Amino acid sequence: MFRSLRVVNYRLWFAGAIVSNTGGWMQRTAQDWIVLTQLTDHDAAALGITMALQFGPLLLLMPVAGLMADRFDRRRLLMWTQAIMCALALAVGILVITGTATLWIVYGFALALGIVTAIDTPARQAFVSELVSDADLSNAVALNSTSFQSARLIGPAIAGVLIAWIGSGPVFIVNGLSFAGVLTSLFLMRTAQLRPTTKLVRATGQIRDGLRYVRSRSDLVVVLVMVFVVGTFGFNFPIFIATMATVEFGKGATEFGLLSSIMAVGAVSGSLLAARRERPRLGVVMASSAAFGISCALASLAPNYWIFAISLAAVGVCSLTMMSTANAYVQTTTEPAMRGRVMALYMAIFAGGTPIGAPIVGWVANTLGPRWSLGVGAASGFVAAIMAVIWLVTRRGLRVGRHPDAWWRPSLRFTADDREFATQEIAIVEPTTVRTR
Repeated sequence: MFRSLRVVNYRLWFAGAIVSNTGGWMQRTAQDWIVLTQLTDHDAAALGITMALQFGPLLLLMPVAGLMADRFDRRRLLMWTQAIMCALALAVGILVITGTATLWIVYGFALALGIVTAIDTPARQAFVSELVSDADLSNAVALNSTSFQSARLIGPAIAGVLIAWIGSGPVFIVNGLSFAGVLTSLFLMRTAQLRPTTKLVRATGQIRDGLRYVRSRSDLVVVLVMVFVVGTFGFNFPIFIATMATVEFGKGATEFGLLSSIMAVGAVSGSLLAARRERPRLGVVMASSAAFGISCALASLAPNYWIFAISLAAVGVCSLTMMSTANAYVQTTTEPAMRGRVMALYMAIFAGGTPIGAPIVGWVANTLGPRWSLGVGAASGFVAAIMAVIWLVTRRGLRVGRHPDAWWRPSLRFTADDREFATQEIAIVEPTTVRTR
C-alpha cells in the first residue's frame, strides 16, 4: 500500500504535500468565511463569484498550462508556482489582519491564485511520474489522493478553531508558511534520482497534437467522459450533505461538519484501497462508478441521520476509488512526452464541469428535495458505468454467443484494439473447466 514511500524523493514530496494541502484547505475555509461574514452580509452570490474566479482559469488556461508542463523542467516550474502562491497568501493575510481587505481585493486574489493554480496543477500531476518508476506510479498517484483527502479531513477543522481564536487573517499567514514544506521538499530532492522526460522543443501545433493524441486513444476518451459525467453531476457533495443535514434531518452546523468528516474518512479509505492495486484497470473504474451510483441511491433512501452518515462513508470510498484509478490509468498509459497536456485536459474536464452541474443539482434540491439531488448523483454513476459497457461492446468487440463445441455453452470473445488487452477467446468447455487461448 505504501511502496512508493521507499523512494527518497517521493517521501520528501509526500511530506511536503500533506503540509501544503492542509494549509490550502485552511485557507479555503478562511476565504469562504471572510467573504460571507466580514466582506458581505452572507452573500452567496459573492461566494459563487469568488469560486468562479478561482477555478475558472483551470478550464480556460488548460491548453497553455499542459504545454508548459511538457516543455519546461517540472521541478523548477513547481518551485515558481508554489513560491508565488505563498506570496499571495501572505499578502492577503496581511491585508485581512490590518483591516484593509475589500471584496474586490479578494476577487483579485482568487483570480491570481486561480491562474497560478492552473499552471501548477498539470505540472504537479505529471511530476509524480518523475519521482517513481512506472511500476509504482499508480501507487504514488493513489497516495497523492490520500494526502489530499487527509488534509481535507483536518484542514477545515483547524481553520475553524483558529478563526474563532485569532481571526481569519492569521489563517492565510499559516497557509503561506505551509508552502515552506513543499518548497523545502523540492529543494532537497536528489536530482540525480529523478526520471525526467524529454522536454518538447518549441514548435507550432503542439497543443493540437495533445488533443489529437487523446482523440486517437478511445480508452482515454471513455475515461475522460466518465470523469466528466460523475464529476459534473455526482461530485456536488457540499450540496448533498448540507441540504440533507439541514432540510431533511433538521440538524445544525456541528452535525453538518461531522458528516463532512465521515465522508472524508471514507475518501481516505478509498484512496488507500486504490494504492494497494498493482496497476489501474478500466474495469475498476467502471465497477466503482456503478458502486458510486448504488451508494448514492442508498444514501438518498436513508431513514435517519446516522444511517445517512454511514452511507456517506461508502460514497466516499467509491468516489475516491473511481477518481484515483481513473487518474492513475490516464497517467500510466499516456506517453511521457504527452503527459502534461493530457493531465491538463483531465483536470479541466474534472473541475470544469462543476459550474455546470452544481446549479442543476441545487435546483433539483430546491424543487424536488435533497433526496432527489442525491438521485442525480446516483444516475451519474450508473450512466458513466453504462458508457463504459457500451464502449467495451462497440470498440473492444465484447460478444456473448454460443460455443461451437456445445450449443448450451457460452463463448465470450474480445477483439481488442488498444494496448491493455491482447486478442483472446475464453470458452467454457466443461461445467467446471475454463480454457483460455
